[in-house]
Amino acid sequence: MTAISIHVSALDGIIHVNSLFTFAVFVGLAWNPRDPNNRLTDDPKCEAGPKIAEDLVAFHVYSFASFLFSSLIAMCIKQVTRLAEGAHVEIHGVDISVVVNKFLVQIGYGVCAVGSVAGCVCLMLALRNVVEIKLGTLGCGSPHTSEAVYPLFIFGIAGLIFYVLTIVYAFFV
Repeated sequence: MTAISIHVSALDGIIHVNSLFTFAVFVGLAWNPRDPNNRLTDDPKCEAGPKIAEDLVAFHVYSFASFLFSSLIAMCIKQVTRLAEGAHVEIHGVDISVVVNKFLVQIGYGVCAVGSVAGCVCLMLALRNVVEIKLGTLGCGSPHTSEAVYPLFIFGIAGLIFYVLTIVYAFFV
């Protein structure tokens, strides 16, 4: 496998994962958080207020924008990488060499990673809002809410750290 095909495969992976997360965002936006039949808590003081529902929608939109941004950057890098594959192009009998600035491609990878990380963080915050709407706020002390939210953030942040370290490694290789 050539280095270019590895880069193209990695970019395809980023685009596909971002697409799945974008689908999850749309499913989340289709859900009505203010429906009283959607709650699993009976304690009125544990009910999530309108601010949490507003944050839910805002974080979904931020997440969507971040994943869209990251995917568009990844698609651009993919096209540039494919251009580098055919480094010599003949147009009207003139041989033109295509030069790709490796540093700019690396910056593109970094920007793409930042967009994906921002999208994941916003998606985790939106899921926290979903849990608070369904099970009660974190401040209420419900063990069900804590048991749902804490693993989400522990595993989500651990995965993001691994992702960032992998991108940093790829940046310098």
